[in-house]
Amino acid sequence: MAWTLMLSPHPLTLPKFSVSTRKVVINSQRATRFVTRASATEKNNGKSKDDKGFTPFGFVTDNPSSRSAIQLPESPAEDGNVGQMLYRIEDKGKEYGSYIKSGKLRWFVRETGSPQSRRGTVVFLHGAPTQSYSYRVVMSQMSDAGFHCFAPDWIGFGFSDKPQPGYGFDYTEKEFQEELDKLLDVLGVNSPFFLVVQGFLVGSYGLTWALKNPSKISKLTILNTPLTVSSPIPGLFQKLRIPLYGEFTSQNAVMAERFIEAGSPYVLKLEKADVYRLPYLASSGPGFALLEAARKINFRDISSQIAGGFTSGRWDKPILIAWGIADKYLPQSVAEEFQKGNPNSVELKLIEGAGHMPQEDWFLTECRRSNVKFSDKRPPNWHKTVTIV
Repeated sequence: MAWTLMLSPHPLTLPKFSVSTRKVVINSQRATRFVTRASATEKNNGKSKDDKGFTPFGFVTDNPSSRSAIQLPESPAEDGNVGQMLYRIEDKGKEYGSYIKSGKLRWFVRETGSPQSRRGTVVFLHGAPTQSYSYRVVMSQMSDAGFHCFAPDWIGFGFSDKPQPGYGFDYTEKEFQEELDKLLDVLGVNSPFFLVVQGFLVGSYGLTWALKNPSKISKLTILNTPLTVSSPIPGLFQKLRIPLYGEFTSQNAVMAERFIEAGSPYVLKLEKADVYRLPYLASSGPGFALLEAARKINFRDISSQIAGGFTSGRWDKPILIAWGIADKYLPQSVAEEFQKGNPNSVELKLIEGAGHMPQEDWFLTECRRSNVKFSDKRPPNWHKTVTIV
């Protein structure tokens, strides 16, 4: 339609109209509304004056957790502007974290427990487009159970450095894994250790790193991650690969929280949504880093490496798949197909009520020996036991 209008040789004549706007004042739990009334000089073809018009920020305001991300105040310098929002949330979401310099890059790494922890070290790797914040509760409980835990934000994600592509870091699988090796050396992580991996893109790179370093892994736990060639690719990553449209998509400040919610059976609470949103609000860097990584990865090739690399005869370390069956991106069949490739090493635990990010959907309540009990937030008294280490 838009291209037809632009290419038409005839001038386009529109009726004159006047527009008046008003702001509806709300609190953080209610939506900001942009109300537009148009008075045309011609008849409105019988349309009711109550018909809703186009909502320019509907992609934000139709989501309860992101309603405060964009506001339309009468006086931006006084109320609801992005600067005020950043000031409100800039110190959120850094539980257990500190900045670690590794080579030329600075990582944000969460750590719980100590090197003297009696039960060993666990490294948690997140997926795109999220961050290590998702592991905060699990890490706390695991350290209480006697583990030393690390959860870094991958380069380009969360609070870690986000170098401009072409200036020392190009967001390829090889570079991500080389920098991870350097970081593990700086952190003094002794092998073998427990590795927990979840999510798309950099999550998948965590699994291909494990395939290249089997001697460093004592046990591998996989939370909802693409594991087979048949694994669907979410629309977000497909959009990022489209020229121009990808650039626009990458700068959507509520992208991460919307991705989490779209893959899970719930809406994030505002205080959690703030943390996932913060890096994308603070600068354009995280969006462009994600854009570059999404365009560099070959999803089918990586999934093929994972599916073939962990089959019987090629991988003999124990693997636990803890799978949220309410995941709207990756069906349960992906985990079941992967298990069939190496039934002697792979144990599959299905987690009812959890979605794409079981570590965020559920929280630890009790650790006994190698058992970790998660309690679903809906309903609060329901629980399951999942062995993750």
